Amino acid sequence: MRINSVYGIALLLLASGCANMHGLDPQEKTADTANYASGKTYAKVKVSDAAWPNNTWWQQYGDAQLTRLIDEALKGSPDLAVARARVRLAAAQSQSADAARGLSVTAEAALPGAELPKTLLGGELSNYSTMKLLNLGAKYDFDLWGGARSSWEAALGNQRAAEVDNEAAKLTLITQIAQTYNVLGYAYTSNDIAREDLARANTLLALTKQRVAAGVDSVMQLRQAELAVASGEQSVTQTQQEINTARFRLVTLIGLGPDRAEDIQRPEAMHVADISLPADLPANLLGRRPDIVAARWRVEASGRSIEASKARFFPNVSLSANVGMLSPDTSGLFNIANRFVLFTPAVSLPLFDSGRLRANLATSDAQYDLSVTQYNKTLVSAFNEVADEMNQLQALEKQAEAQQRAVAAAKEAWELASQRYQNGIGSYVEVLTVQQSLHTAQNRQAEIESQRVTASLNLVRSLGGGFQAPDAPQAATTAPAPHN
Repeated sequence: MRINSVYGIALLLLASGCANMHGLDPQEKTADTANYASGKTYAKVKVSDAAWPNNTWWQQYGDAQLTRLIDEALKGSPDLAVARARVRLAAAQSQSADAARGLSVTAEAALPGAELPKTLLGGELSNYSTMKLLNLGAKYDFDLWGGARSSWEAALGNQRAAEVDNEAAKLTLITQIAQTYNVLGYAYTSNDIAREDLARANTLLALTKQRVAAGVDSVMQLRQAELAVASGEQSVTQTQQEINTARFRLVTLIGLGPDRAEDIQRPEAMHVADISLPADLPANLLGRRPDIVAARWRVEASGRSIEASKARFFPNVSLSANVGMLSPDTSGLFNIANRFVLFTPAVSLPLFDSGRLRANLATSDAQYDLSVTQYNKTLVSAFNEVADEMNQLQALEKQAEAQQRAVAAAKEAWELASQRYQNGIGSYVEVLTVQQSLHTAQNRQAEIESQRVTASLNLVRSLGGGFQAPDAPQAATTAPAPHN
């Protein structure tokens, strides 16, 4: 009868605990990828079964120096060191959550002492006395509602997210190095053009001085020629500064001091390869982008945290046992007559906590909503980034074709002006002026080509840079069960 009463009370308390969860549920839902229609956007884009980048995609540029810089960065980058430290922290937290589910055993040796009142034991026993204690204790919590397991799974999900974040950090770092390397190459090209313009300006200045001395040109034209020389010198200095800035940016990314920048040589020209999209892009992008996979793991971890929070509303059953020896003197400490055994099964249920459990569950729900919204945001950004990079590449390809025609026309004009000057028809000033237009067109051509390389690098990053998730949650759309 007593047992039935205990069960009845436990069931009543259980029902009361469940009622406390009413009104608390996550509000957000993960987006369905089918809602992100992309068929029309990619309809005119070339697709290929082999269009996904491989995990060493930067080697396709054939620049050994770029490969060395990336290898150095993967070993010494401060950003990657931070990402690796976060992985180790998350792994330790996962191990701690897993260990909390198991049996704990402790050994204790103690020397407790007490002075008892005379009214309790009599005057002759009221002096201060000590006892010698040896104790071996064990405790195990029965995870009846799966709360401890859910806590471990949440920590494990965060560990997986940190591991994928590390891969995302690698991809970001490699892309930044390749982009900065491309900027360095463009700076060298701009410096070449600036030096050619300066040489042209100096030649024009010398010729103008002769023409002014001969009374052909005015002083105003001389000042204009001097202005062109000053502008040319400024351009040379500026482009040289851009070279140095790109070098320092590279050594910062790889985690070395500024002296390493002196060893970085002029890059090989980086050209855009024939661009196409993967034929299975919409279906497989979710497993190719590390930021998406990490966000999916965080949704999964947040869902497990909700289950752990809900389990705290239910009764907890634990079992503890202690066995040891207790004696007033050392000689009797190992006497079998002084042994003690304590066996304690226990059931506990929170009755009143001023709303702490509800607040904890509400926090878990809000964290889940935050993880879901971040996942949805990452998802929509991923699909649109690919489309945007392809759009930029297509637009830049048309600009490159038009600029190539412009360079060809400027070159032909320069050749005609040179022939006119050689035949005594035109002036050398006309030759130099047309040559300046040629240099401007060539500089614009180099700029467009650099922008094309940058866009292609961004596309590689948008496609995941060769990343493939070994194990990701199969469906981030699985929401926690409603709270009862």
